[in-house]
Amino acid sequence: MIRVLLVDDEAMMRAGLRAILSAAEDIEVVAEAADGRAAVRTALAHRPDVVLLDIRMPVLDGLSAADELRRVLPRTAVIMLTTFSEDEYIAGALEAGVSGFLLKSGDPYELMAAVRAAHHGASYLSPKVAHRVIQHVSTSALTRRSAARERVETLTPRERQVLALVGAGLSNAEIAQRLFLVEGTVKAHVSTVLTRLGLRNRVQAAVLAHKAGIVDETEPDPAEGPGTGPAHG
Repeated sequence: MIRVLLVDDEAMMRAGLRAILSAAEDIEVVAEAADGRAAVRTALAHRPDVVLLDIRMPVLDGLSAADELRRVLPRTAVIMLTTFSEDEYIAGALEAGVSGFLLKSGDPYELMAAVRAAHHGASYLSPKVAHRVIQHVSTSALTRRSAARERVETLTPRERQVLALVGAGLSNAEIAQRLFLVEGTVKAHVSTVLTRLGLRNRVQAAVLAHKAGIVDETEPDPAEGPGTGPAHG
């Protein structure tokens, strides 16, 4: 059972989220909170697997609450709830290491999918939010690309390929198929990339790949294709 904490200052929003999640047999809402500070206290008391957190919160704003949650409960995933008018919060939320973004007006099935993905250590971006994230990255690309490229250049060619494909939105299985690797090898590469670059999750990795401008560099090297065997990488 996936234990979820709902955090939003609007009682009706919390009620709606609870109603949606209650339809899932594998998800349980264990508590609610109405502000950022209470969210941290409640999370410490209930130790949820996933926190659904509104970006705009009283007392302690959502970004600060997310950062605090990641510090005191690093194994608890945080998903930010946002609206189209809150693009300015995207960069801060990424820095806080959140596991995903969801639109409050999005499809209820996205909510369930995001909770499950976050619980299993993956990241989830609502397709519409993902588009806004990429737009945000592109806007600041000219000023940040150089620094991002310097970070990426510390990777091996294979790790760089994997990062580019993460940025393109491919799963580990899809990356394995593209690069003629076994999925376990790809998972190891992703873990190494996150560690070497000081990133918390695949969302941050994808954003860095876009900043560095390597997302289009996703074609496998023929010299490292099937002839090398699937166990190599």
